[in-house]
Amino acid sequence: MTIQELFLEKDYNCAETVLLWANERYGLRVAPEDVALVSGFGGGLGCGETCGALLGAMAALSKALVRERAHATPAFREACAELVGRFRADLGSIQCEELKEKYRRPDVRCLFVVERAAAVLDDCLRALEETTHA
Repeated sequence: MTIQELFLEKDYNCAETVLLWANERYGLRVAPEDVALVSGFGGGLGCGETCGALLGAMAALSKALVRERAHATPAFREACAELVGRFRADLGSIQCEELKEKYRRPDVRCLFVVERAAAVLDDCLRALEETTHA
């Protein structure tokens, strides 16, 4: 499914949408019932703090890279920092309230931010793949 289908038609929140999109795109093997683990991330943790779309992307990055534990995953911390840095550079903030003020539209909500979070995740995973195969 596309980001638009998940977010607008199926009415998943921003975090759920990015995780579900990444699950399908990258075969992450996230069980449908496990998507609920990121449900509380939507709307900036439900209170306008850190962007839920970014947090959904972080959950997908974690699922893609971590096999046992974060601390036992080489360069995981750097990959997380890269994702956050690229997101902030692309959108100007990682704060939900700031992003909503700038990008939210009544007809499509935060679709632009959700699409950008997915694109940033895609860029990060591709860059990681290139460095591991170089």
